[in-house]
Amino acid sequence: MEERLAGATGSAIVVALEGSRPILVELQALVTPTVFGNAQRTAAGLDRNRVSLIMAVLEKRANLLLQNQDAYLKAAGGVKLDEPAIDLAIAIAIASSYHDKESQPSDIFIGEIGLTGEVRSVTDIEGRLKEAHKLGFKRAIVPKNNLTGVTLPDGLNVVGVTTINEALQLAIN
Repeated sequence: MEERLAGATGSAIVVALEGSRPILVELQALVTPTVFGNAQRTAAGLDRNRVSLIMAVLEKRANLLLQNQDAYLKAAGGVKLDEPAIDLAIAIAIASSYHDKESQPSDIFIGEIGLTGEVRSVTDIEGRLKEAHKLGFKRAIVPKNNLTGVTLPDGLNVVGVTTINEALQLAIN
């Protein structure tokens, strides 16, 4: 994370779980117009099918024209992530690269994305938020449904969202 380039687009931080331990990972995306007939989808450390599904949701629900864009995604540091809570960070990284606008370096993104564009709750939100706060992050964009009955860390601005469009408005506009 300390090697994260200031002002870079196509980057988002997620608090993922490795077993029961929260870890922060930078997800990177490069979205560029395809020069061939069929757009490529490449993912390192991420499930390629999950990436394709999130791109389809972004195209349909957030009006991003991605069908003619090649997309290259990776989880920095060589980690392999395969949990639903990383969906929102993947979507933010893709949209950030597509619009060529950076997300705030002090933001983290946690949430599962459904096919209708809703941001769904995830497990152990308290542990994830504590870890993000401990490492100096200032704002967390999380599923609104996760915030009921949760103790939030002081000094961390936690914003609940219900749709991918709300999250995109907060993250890259």
